[in-house]
Amino acid sequence: MGCWQEIDHTADLALQVWGEDLPDLFATAAQGMFALVARPDLQAEPLKRCVALEALDVETLLVDWLNELLYLYEVTMAVLDEVDFEALSATRLHATVRGRPAATQRAQIKAATFHNLEVVTSEAGVRTEIVFDI
Repeated sequence: MGCWQEIDHTADLALQVWGEDLPDLFATAAQGMFALVARPDLQAEPLKRCVALEALDVETLLVDWLNELLYLYEVTMAVLDEVDFEALSATRLHATVRGRPAATQRAQIKAATFHNLEVVTSEAGVRTEIVFDI
């Protein structure tokens, strides 16, 4: 299972994210982002949405994924709770996401950015650093 850690950034919010593989990295990045944004109302009924994206490379796919989830949050105020990837490659994803309405909001993230973004694969897994525009 992946993990994330908030890191200092001069003007924005940033996370270091580690995962065993791409699905783990993408899910963990989303969980970390939502931990910065809001806390879910665990008593509320969950909402379910499908997300399908294509991109030129894995970095663009990751940014598109996080920005799509931010859009869904703005529309539904649902904080990601669970994600199931039906397909995920370096250029394409199809997922079902579930979330619950926000109980409290922490920070307002405008977008995930490409600032110093690089998805690195090694024997230990996959890692990246993501900067969010606030």
